[in-house]
Parts: sequence; structure tokens; C-alpha cells
Amino acid sequence: MKKVLVAEDEGSIREFITLNLAKAGYNVSEAKNGAEAMELFDREKDSFDIVLLDVMMPFASGIDVCRHIREKSQNVGVIFLSAKAQEQDKVYGLYCGADDYITKPFSVTELLARIDSVYRRVRLNKKLLSAYSDEITCGSFVLSTKKRAVFCGKQRIDLSQIEFQILEYFFSCPGKTVSREELLTQVWGESYYGDDKVVDVNIRRLRLKIEKDPSCPEHLITVWGKGYKWDD
Repeated sequence: MKKVLVAEDEGSIREFITLNLAKAGYNVSEAKNGAEAMELFDREKDSFDIVLLDVMMPFASGIDVCRHIREKSQNVGVIFLSAKAQEQDKVYGLYCGADDYITKPFSVTELLARIDSVYRRVRLNKKLLSAYSDEITCGSFVLSTKKRAVFCGKQRIDLSQIEFQILEYFFSCPGKTVSREELLTQVWGESYYGDDKVVDVNIRRLRLKIEKDPSCPEHLITVWGKGYKWDD
């Protein structure tokens, strides 16, 4: 069954989310604060598909919880809930490892659409990882679908599920200029409901991990006005 951890300190909002997710077929666990969310995740991390985090919570913020989760797993989807609607807040949340960022107030339709979108990516990624053990070589980089990591020489580069899928797509078409819209469709899916800035945020995160100088990338190149390309 689809399983979600909902971490929200406002009881009425948490109850509203839990009720509607249960109606939509999700098995929901609840946490009243950040510390409780981390404890629940550590106890049952292999069973969760999605973690829904309020950004502002007592004892540990949603940002802290997200970082804690990403230290332990890249296979779970993380979605932030926040009243902070400015672009820099969304970008920072995505940069910290979230898959999506939903601003309050939100409708039931929007909430379910965005959770369903992340859930489909998470399940597809898990299915692919269990089915294949191939390696893709692109220049000095080797992408292992079994280990869900990229190697440069003997150095392993751990990636989030989104970063992995982005790089896998670039490796499948080296030298091709890929638009932001194409990446959204290929990685997030045609039904993606969120902000398209998520592409740029994850490109920046990838550069920090794979480029010697992220400010002057040699591999993941910006093609101004068109998109990005991989140069091996």
C-alpha cells in the first residue's frame, strides 16, 4: 500500500491532510513535530514512499528533517508544505533535497495531484532499480543503475533519485541540447503539477556533485536560451 508520513504541527491541518490522503488510498503515519518525524522515519524508513513536511515545526524544522532523511535515503519522495511563497523559499527547499514544494493554502485537488506525481516517480524508480543492473559509461563517468550512483574513476558520487534520473537522461543523449520542458516531461512526467524552477535547482545540485568548478561547468553545460547539454 502507498505509505505517507505527514509531519505537521497544526492539528487541524494535519487532520485535514490525513483524512484526504486516507480517502485517496494512502496509508498515513502522523508526526506532530520535527523530532517525532525523524524518529518515525528512522523506525520505518523502508516502508515510506512519501514524506510530507511542514517547514516550520517545533524541535526540528522541516528543512532539518529533510536533510536527516536524505542522509539515510534517496529513495523516498519529500514534499514541503509552507506558507512561505517567495521564489527563494521554494528554491531553497528544493535545494535542500525536496522533490516538490507546496505553498499554503492549498486545495485537496492540488495536494493529491502533486503527491500522486511524486509517488509515481518514486515507485517507477524503485521498480527500475530492482529490475536492472546495467552500467552506462559516458566519458570518465560510469552510471550504475544497480547501485543508483555515478562513479568518476573510483570515486562514488551519491545522487538523489531526481538527480540520478536527470543524469541518466543526459547520458542517453550526450551532446544533445535538452530544454527545461523536455527534462520536466522525461524526469517528472507529463502530469507534473509543480514549479518548473525545480529543473534549474537540480541542475545546480548536480553540478556541485560532479563538476570540479560548479561555477564554470565542463560537463553539464548551459545552452543559453535553449536548455542544457552533457559534454563528455
